[in-house]
Amino acid sequence: MRLSIVIPTYNEASTIETIVERVRAAPYEKEIIIVDDGSTDGTRKKLERLDEADDIRVVRHERNQGKGAALRSGFPLARHDIVLVQDADLEYDPRDYAQLVEPILEGRADVVYGSRFVGGHSHRMLYFWHALGNRCVTFLSNLFTNLNLTDMETGYKVFRREVIQQIHIEEDRFGFEPEITAKLVKLRGIRVYEVGVSYAGRTFEDGKKIDWRDGLHAVWCIVKYNLFR
Repeated sequence: MRLSIVIPTYNEASTIETIVERVRAAPYEKEIIIVDDGSTDGTRKKLERLDEADDIRVVRHERNQGKGAALRSGFPLARHDIVLVQDADLEYDPRDYAQLVEPILEGRADVVYGSRFVGGHSHRMLYFWHALGNRCVTFLSNLFTNLNLTDMETGYKVFRREVIQQIHIEEDRFGFEPEITAKLVKLRGIRVYEVGVSYAGRTFEDGKKIDWRDGLHAVWCIVKYNLFR
């Protein structure tokens, strides 16, 4: 079994080489697709070296557009059966790949979400209001989709390749999360699973990019993509 790992990247010079090392160390044969979304901090220089490796392809955006835009560029390039989104900021641990892909490998799932709020995995404790907002947005999404997810906004999303490559992503930024969730449930017969993952959340001082404005936009995206698309 082979994985296509898509890594959206923006100004992650301090972590990009480390996350690539961790992805390579994870089980399964894999290709790594890195989409540099207009980085200005030295990330591009490091990606020039990584791009020389046989297992890595680098796509470059000339200007910053957002996570959704980066994934829109990366997903069509995936060649392997399972496509996994890996953030570049070290919050999510590639050692969790085994439990993430297991429901798909066993033929039980088409999509797997890695939840930060279930299971016995370790989690760094940060930002009560951020976590509460996440749960509220997930609850609202569930009302529209009739799923019972605990973590709709998770960075770990895994797809069978033929599933994700038939969906057109419209959102450029973090609105990708509610958009893709709404569009998945509209596909006939799609089986969505959720498994617990570890999480080492970082602070805004460390470079965390999502804020309350993205939460408000997520609410709009829930309504938009469930009712008007």
